[in-house]
Amino acid sequence: MKYCQGTNCHTYDTKDRKKGSKDNKRNETRKRTNFYYGGGNFCSLNCQTDWFNTHGDNAINYFGRVESPIVLVEANAWQQIYNRECRDNSYNLIEGVPQTIDYNIITKATRPTSEGN
Repeated sequence: MKYCQGTNCHTYDTKDRKKGSKDNKRNETRKRTNFYYGGGNFCSLNCQTDWFNTHGDNAINYFGRVESPIVLVEANAWQQIYNRECRDNSYNLIEGVPQTIDYNIITKATRPTSEGN
């Protein structure tokens, strides 16, 4: 079990956050085995946004703030995509045809997927 990392999670008034006996009710941070937001760290988009509003600048400064534009050029425009030609009309895999290919989003060129991707 892990806790939601949202800085204000305990302030949202929902039934599953209510803990304690009738006379001693309190709200607690949600605890679950799986969360679906922020890489499995937050119970909701509200909690994810709360965390980023509190810690976002520090995190960006720590991991590296972008100080100049990142430029997409032909050399770094390759992406691995699904190869639509790897199946026949009955959606069966065609032997010897790769399921993924490299695709250049600038030139629209394709090539066999490079090893290690």
